[in-house]
This record gives sequence, structure tokens and C-alpha cells, in this order.
Amino acid sequence: MVREKKIVIVGAGLVGSLLGVMLGKRGYEVDLFERRSDERNRGVASGRSINLALSSRGIKALQDAGLYEKVKPLLIPMCGRMLHQQDGSMQFSPYGQREHEVIYSVPRGELNNLMVNEAVVAEPVHVHFDQKCAGIDFENRVAKFESTVDGSTTERSFDLVIGADGAGSRVRRDLIAATGGESTSEFLEHDYKELEIPAGVDGAYQIEKEALHIWPRGGFMLIALPNLDGSFTVTLFLHKEGEPSFQSLDSVDAVKAFFETHFPSAIPLMPELEQDYANNPTGILGTVRCSPWHHTDCGLILGDASHAIVPFHGQGMNSGFEDCSELLRLLNEYDEDWAAVLPEFSALRKPNADAIADMAIENHTTMQKSVIDPKFHLKKAIGFELEKRFPETFIPRYSLVMFHNLPYAEAKRQGVVQEEILNQLVDGVDELASIDFDLAERLVKAKLT
Repeated sequence: MVREKKIVIVGAGLVGSLLGVMLGKRGYEVDLFERRSDERNRGVASGRSINLALSSRGIKALQDAGLYEKVKPLLIPMCGRMLHQQDGSMQFSPYGQREHEVIYSVPRGELNNLMVNEAVVAEPVHVHFDQKCAGIDFENRVAKFESTVDGSTTERSFDLVIGADGAGSRVRRDLIAATGGESTSEFLEHDYKELEIPAGVDGAYQIEKEALHIWPRGGFMLIALPNLDGSFTVTLFLHKEGEPSFQSLDSVDAVKAFFETHFPSAIPLMPELEQDYANNPTGILGTVRCSPWHHTDCGLILGDASHAIVPFHGQGMNSGFEDCSELLRLLNEYDEDWAAVLPEFSALRKPNADAIADMAIENHTTMQKSVIDPKFHLKKAIGFELEKRFPETFIPRYSLVMFHNLPYAEAKRQGVVQEEILNQLVDGVDELASIDFDLAERLVKAKLT
């Protein structure tokens, strides 16, 4: 059955494509407009593709859409962080303590191509490439597009327009203008640049395959995520200005000296370091917050368009996919009444989006600084032990975010309490054997039950 409501989705990235498939399967006629050309038969461009980390929330959404089995061949499990110290030594830090508590590295380009292909073949979904959004007229319910090929313009009437057009969303701009809302963009002092560790002899992985590799150096870091072809996508996160910074690495000699000083163990793994550094662009890192996310019953923004976050908790894609799952849950609950669904969706998702944005920024500090501190590892060990003793009450915040579907805001709230407990337990203590677990039990029961 084809429903009468005409829906326009702006943006055929990961979230827009997934939502198009989901709505198409519910019988909605969907026009999906994408600024980029159809890239399914092209090679995936390098330079701005921080590998994605798929975890529980994203997996659930893919399962809801019936796509998870198709995505599984693209996934590489990562069981924890491999920390590369300045002296060349390595330390493995598991993400969780159960077999299923892993996250999955997935290449952005290949995943996006799969999702677009699913949208293209879905009925009644129509995908239009090379179409840049030129504006949304909410009063008359008309979306305007401009061809990126010849400059011609197209207008498409809608009953509902959904902006999934990323951090620089045109739909968000016009929705905020129409509602008198507000939108902010906050940028980190760090930028990023993509590099590569190629596959070794016969396509072998040069370093541990099933780990997220981090070279933490206090104020900056290098990370590497595995790819299916034996290579690793490497990302350098570094200050924009100052010393050291992207600004100060202004020559081949400066780049070589920087890596020799701070990442000597990575140099033998990266034979094309200087070329990759010179050829790949530098990207920015920012957080978008806005309100409202909807306009009456005719407009909605989700994914990065409403809540772009920095990548340090691996939840950008997962939170966007969860948006799609939650939207469908509300459609079931309200029997397809979009006038009731849209404000409820905004009210439920906005606090959770703000919470994961905050936690992603906090995890930036964790990845580049805290993982060097022995106290961090002691508190993590205590957290694992408390989880064993109180499995229904104390689940570490990282696990709540990555391996459970508890609302982000609640995970953040519990994390604050957990940190208070852990700080009290490690005061004056340097090893797990010296922890007062009788005190721990009293604290957990008093604060978390």
C-alpha cells in the first residue's frame, strides 16, 4: 500500500538513505535528493573519511530496516584500544568484558554506497543525484533544488520535508528561520588529517587487526582503524595553531621531524606519510546544537543536520541511525500521526543528542590524555569488577553508550555518579587489591539503586 503523504528527504548520506529505506517499506512515497553524484561505481575518495565505528544502537537500526545482514561483510570487530606509547611499548585496553562487547570498524564510503543502493531499489523511493538544496519554503511546502551539473532548478512540493543533509544543513537553516529557533556551532581547537598504513606483504595487517590503535600524546594523538583490504585508515588529531600544530607543520622536513619525535613507531608503517600529508585536506571538528528540530507537521531535521558531534565516542552515525529507529517507533505508537510524532520526537531526542555531544567531547580528553594516566586504568579495572559484582546496577558508562540502548542522557547521568564513586575508591590507592569493596558496595547501593 502506497500512503498518500509525500515526503522529501534532503541528503542521501547514511542517515538519509537509511530513513528512505525505512519509510519506503512503510509505504510512503519518498523523494530523496542528494547533492553529490552517484558514487556507487566510482572509487571511494580519500581525505575526509574518518572510519566509522558501528555499535549497538546502529546495529539495532540496521536490523529494524532489514539491512544488517547485508552490512555484516563490511565489518571488522575491534575488541579494545591498543595504546602505542612514546617508547614503542604497547598496552591493550579492552572495551568490555563480555564476548559481544566489541565495536565494528566500517568504511564510510562502502557503507554509504550500500545504503544508497538499497534506497535506489526500494519502492516507492526515488533518488535524485546532483541536486543541491537551494531552500525550503515551509509556508507553501515547496523544496527548491539546483543541479550541480548544469545549474537548472527544480521545485518539489511536499507534505513533509526531512533534513538529513549534514552539519552544514540548508534545511536546518531554513527551519530555524521559519520557527524563530536557535542554532549554534562549536568548533574544537583541533583539526584532523587522514593518513594511511597500507597492507603488508600479501595483504597482511601490519599491526593488530581487531583493535582501534591510539598513539596518545597528551595534547594530540594519532589513531588507526582497520580496513578489509589489510590497510588502516589513520587520522592525526592536532591543534590548529601553536606548537606543534597543523600550522607549524608547513614543510616536509617539519612533518618528518614531528613524526620522528612523537610517533617514531608509526613511521615504518607509513611509507607514503609525506605524500599523504601533503595531498589530503585538513578537516574541522565541531558540534552542532539547535532547537527546535521540527516545524509543525511539515518539517524535521535529524542526524548531523540537528546534532553533529565530534567523532571521539564513535556515536555520530549510531546516534543518527538511532534517530531513524526512534522515529519509526513513534510512528507505530501514534499510528502514523505525524502531527503528534514530530514534536514528541524532538522532545525525546534533543536531550539525548546534547548528552552524547557532551560525552564525545569528554572522550576526546580521555583518548589523548587520560589513557596515559595509570589512575584511568585503575578506575577502569574497578569499574569492571563492580560490574561483575553488581551486574544490574553498575554498568560502566562507556558500556552503557556503546553496548546498550539506554538513552544517552541517562547514561551520562549514571556516568557522573559512577565517577564520584570511583574517585572516592581510588583516593590514596594505587592497585586493585587495595580497594575497599565493602565501601564500594555501600556506595553503589546508596547512589545507583
